[in-house]
Amino acid sequence: MDKKAAVRERFMKVYDVVRDDLLADFGQHNMPEEAIKYYRESMDYNVPKGKLNRGLSVIDSVAILKGRELTEEEFFKAAVLGWSVEWLQAYFLVSDDIMDNSITRRGQPCWYKLPNVGLMAVNDALILEGAIFQMIRKHFRKEPYYVDLIDLMHEVGYQTEMGQLVDLITAPEDNVDLSKFSPERHELIVTYKTAIYSFYLPVALALILCGFPVEKKDESDTDYYKIAYDILIPLGIYFQIQDDYLDYSGTPEQIGKIGTDIKDNKCSWCINTALKYANDQQRATLEANYGIKDDVAEARVKEVFRAVGVDKYYAEYEAASYEEINALIDKTPEAVSPCGGAVLRRSVFRVFLEKIYKRTK
Repeated sequence: MDKKAAVRERFMKVYDVVRDDLLADFGQHNMPEEAIKYYRESMDYNVPKGKLNRGLSVIDSVAILKGRELTEEEFFKAAVLGWSVEWLQAYFLVSDDIMDNSITRRGQPCWYKLPNVGLMAVNDALILEGAIFQMIRKHFRKEPYYVDLIDLMHEVGYQTEMGQLVDLITAPEDNVDLSKFSPERHELIVTYKTAIYSFYLPVALALILCGFPVEKKDESDTDYYKIAYDILIPLGIYFQIQDDYLDYSGTPEQIGKIGTDIKDNKCSWCINTALKYANDQQRATLEANYGIKDDVAEARVKEVFRAVGVDKYYAEYEAASYEEINALIDKTPEAVSPCGGAVLRRSVFRVFLEKIYKRTK
């Protein structure tokens, strides 16, 4: 077994511990056996079946910051925080699938589509969110940085919900208005809805765990979190633009879901690019067919995407982004934690970039 597979296996073992802790806590509140069984099914269905990149990134980042193999205790703590990110992801996805009326997620029916679930999934999403703070309380309540962890999770959750709001008011499914779309609006949505929790959060959690202070004592102090934010947000934007492109170009077998951005009237990078380069006739085709839940209308939109060169512009964008983000990383100074034992190394960011560069799913 290679090192990456071994880390994933250890990470999955911590999932079992965290899940069972949550079920035990659930039982202490006199929940009936039926509710406990349902809660377990909800967690097992929605939390551990993705690529787990966000959660594993916490472990990877802690190891890079410390510059050595982690002890068992260090690995466990990093893994718990990694799972807190995966629980947050599950909470967002269960909610988002309902709002988008999505059909599949991770190669299986969306949770709310199951016959015994339906709109109970709204409450299930809220319980998944609450579980984050239960697991952090259990494992970190006595740590001096406990409040910093709680504050970060609340803040990132709130910011992500802001991004979802802007997404929904910009592109409601029942009111297509392409004049609301713009690259600037797309970047705002992507920053708040995806980049902060998917890229900044795992590294920020690792920084807290490694003793990097959240607050500066004076202006001369290094702002470790701003250093991380200024690189990881562009990385997250690049990731989401990849996701937008794969939603248009990828197959369900390839990406694990049925692409729905066109039918769902999403303010994606692809439509914004097409609008920028479309002639009057192509613009009219987009206006008439975008956001229509019809296979023929979707095919017409994709035809315009291909005709205006979305594929070519994406290839150019990816190459330029890779170069620009590498340049950002190269000029970032490596900063030592004031408590010692950890360094904010450039490789923390480069690992993220190499994971997503030219991904196809």
